[in-house]
Amino acid sequence: MNRLGNETSLYLRQHADNPVKWQPWDQQALDQARLDECPILLSIGYSACHWCHVMAHESFEDEETAELMNRLFVTIKVDREERPDLDRIYQLAHQMLTGRGGGWPLTVFLDPVDHVPFFAGTYFPRERRYGMPAFPEVLETVHAWFRDNRDDISQQNKKILAALKSIQQPATRTLDQALPREAAALAETGARQILARSDPVNGGYGGGPKFPQAPTLEAVAALGEKRSDSRLHESLKFTLRQMALSGLRDHLDGGFFRYCVDADWTIPHFEKMLYDNAQLLPLYAEAARRWDDPLLEAAARGIARWLETEMAQADGGFAASIDADADGEEGGFHVWTREEVMTLLGSKRGAPFSKEYGLDLPPNFESKAWHLQRTRPGEPDAAPESFGEERAQLRNTREQRIHPTLDDKRLLSWNALLAGGYARAGRALGEAQWLDQADGIFVFVRRELWRGDGLLAVFNRGQARFEAYLDDYAFLLDALLNFLQARWNSRWLAFAIEVADAMQARFEDHENGGFYFSDEAVDVPMTRSMIFQDDATPAGNALAVRALSRLGHLLGEPGYLRSAERCLQRSLAAVGQAPAGHASMLLALHEAATPPPHLVIGGADTARGETLKAWVDRRYRVDCYLIAPAEASLPGMLGEFRSSEPVTAWLCRGTQCLPPVHTEDELKRLLDW
Repeated sequence: MNRLGNETSLYLRQHADNPVKWQPWDQQALDQARLDECPILLSIGYSACHWCHVMAHESFEDEETAELMNRLFVTIKVDREERPDLDRIYQLAHQMLTGRGGGWPLTVFLDPVDHVPFFAGTYFPRERRYGMPAFPEVLETVHAWFRDNRDDISQQNKKILAALKSIQQPATRTLDQALPREAAALAETGARQILARSDPVNGGYGGGPKFPQAPTLEAVAALGEKRSDSRLHESLKFTLRQMALSGLRDHLDGGFFRYCVDADWTIPHFEKMLYDNAQLLPLYAEAARRWDDPLLEAAARGIARWLETEMAQADGGFAASIDADADGEEGGFHVWTREEVMTLLGSKRGAPFSKEYGLDLPPNFESKAWHLQRTRPGEPDAAPESFGEERAQLRNTREQRIHPTLDDKRLLSWNALLAGGYARAGRALGEAQWLDQADGIFVFVRRELWRGDGLLAVFNRGQARFEAYLDDYAFLLDALLNFLQARWNSRWLAFAIEVADAMQARFEDHENGGFYFSDEAVDVPMTRSMIFQDDATPAGNALAVRALSRLGHLLGEPGYLRSAERCLQRSLAAVGQAPAGHASMLLALHEAATPPPHLVIGGADTARGETLKAWVDRRYRVDCYLIAPAEASLPGMLGEFRSSEPVTAWLCRGTQCLPPVHTEDELKRLLDW
């Protein structure tokens, strides 16, 4: 029987009524496959995935296909957002078996004993089309090959397992030169590679399909700070503006879609993911402050509005995603006909709106409808927002349509990204409410997902499940430190120390450096992964390095600094092979080579301290913390920052700490030195 009905995952429950005898990934399912000597058909996807829905409708709801699946395989369904450890290792195995990148739905056939895949693919159609075999043919052929070629499969599995272990256990490389010099060289190479991929016509990096690539944008923002060549920052500003005007953005509610299927940001895949918007929020806010750009600020505020109205959950945290499909149709919730718009707005308002949002051009969605995007003439002074009343009217009308499904599970890693994003954006634009939102996420995480000595990864339907992954710890630690720079809170400093200590204990390779993706207490198939490359989110190792470095400098704790440096050394071989593919590690290496100044402000006069900190934040890239004067005791080196003066600033550059100063002019001389 199908065992998915009681699962907390929306994606798994969406398959509970399939005639396929789906099981979750658990010991019962794995034991059945081993005892029956029956291969496993593993299907991995997520609730907002359009092609996952297509394959489900075509094949998993079809009685004849289900009969084949049930007779020939033990069928297991996995939500990749709950089990990113399984998804990552089987995506990599798919790439090794096929020579192509993967995606979702991921369809993998596993040996029942060692769980090594012997055949893999993604979407398969019910009948032959797109140059692809029919899924029933695949099922019968794969099963027959498994039955008749066990020795060959065993030999292939050994090679795959050895290759996976080699890839996922990267070797430490001996440094040819000092780490700062090596780091600076790699960061420079990566910056050149990223710049070479920039699209001067449409913005972004690379061709279609085109993703926001937020980790790359973060690296461009930071690497561009120190370069005399302004092209990096010019490409960043152009990209952010193009994205804000394009079809990647929902111009009615302010959220950004996951990606566009074309190179010019016209038609998106219509799902919206929390992780994209969590990362874009601080990028837009900080860019708006850097360039005093109203369009970029409007984009940041639009993201925040969408998050608070569509994704915030009453019991804490933020939902994971919104589906691409509504009422069985991809994009149907979002697109318009010209007649609908003209009827709604009237000709007097509808005509200029149509010109601004592209409805005066040929239909851009399936030759029959329009997905709204603003005209992009290339002028640098495009208005930040336009036709506010008209957009509100369309948004209210759209609310009457059948909505795409909201997956309201709370993922720790994505909520942590958002908490850090809120903290940075709030600091950039002076929005105390955004800092309150970050604080609320920490309260939720501490209450529901912290177990005293470790974290759980998912909160869904009132239950916390699954031992957390490296990304959960690293993203949360980074978010806590971003928050402490924006608003001091000794409770969250104590939590940051607990998170850092648990991360080191559970994930660090203490012999060779670096952090594994999965907790040492969790059994994972084939091998524990150690990942330095970004995907749609930053590599956990990169954020672990940056956060541990900042925490180590803040507390004067050498253990955190050693862990960060050992991880950097472990990453060098991988980063050296493809610097641009490791944007977040490039940023970590860049900070190791040229660490930002570290500044602590204290003293008896809180108001003067706040004024000084605001002055620093507006002018300098500095890790700056304002300590409350009433703190009774603080851990580590922070306990030494005591002063009876109204305001005192302690500045350190790398390993050199300078004498304390008490005025803006004195601090300016040190920062400009």
